[in-house]
Amino acid sequence: MNPSIAIRQPCPPGACVCEREQLLDTPGADLRILNLTRQEEKRLVERLENLKDLADLEHMQQRMYQQLGIRLEITPSDNEVRSMRGITIVLAEHPGLCRKTRQNIPAAIRRAMEERPEIAYRLLDSQDLLRGT
Repeated sequence: MNPSIAIRQPCPPGACVCEREQLLDTPGADLRILNLTRQEEKRLVERLENLKDLADLEHMQQRMYQQLGIRLEITPSDNEVRSMRGITIVLAEHPGLCRKTRQNIPAAIRRAMEERPEIAYRLLDSQDLLRGT
């Protein structure tokens, strides 16, 4: 007997553009993103807010892709980076990914970087932006 896997409840009509129903109706579609229930999203956001270092952030990026199919890109701005807002955090388009989740994940990562600026410094250094300083 297999217990049923909990999937994310649908958003209220008109509140989101996640295309959840289209994803469910597509045969052979990658449904991993629907495993991110609201409770699991809260746990993910809390985990992202408590990142320890750049390696931890990279580990979380890899885990989000493996478990949910979410591609997360974090890049410094082409211009001068003066604050955490100068670091671009983008979730790739993915059917089934809720609008609020698209906002919550980058916000949690920014809060972690504001709490531990060394994460941002290592990110900038990994892009060779601090090489000359």
